[in-house]
Amino acid sequence: MEESMLKEKVEKVLKEVRPSLQAEGGDVELVEAADDGVVKLRLTGACGCCPMSTYTLKLGIEKALMEKIPEVKKVEQVK
Repeated sequence: MEESMLKEKVEKVLKEVRPSLQAEGGDVELVEAADDGVVKLRLTGACGCCPMSTYTLKLGIEKALMEKIPEVKKVEQVK
């Protein structure tokens, strides 16, 4: 899959999860969506320093991305 197509799909799913993050004072930023299926995200605001951010990323965002975009193989958090 072309990287730009994957990036568009990821951004669409992130728009769906963003309101719940923003309600807690945080947000998520797409850093990279590589053609190997690895998506790199940066949690910002309150989410960036929250001790539960790993759970938010893996159990919330990664789960949503992998369910809706089969090409996504892994989600990584970058600082």
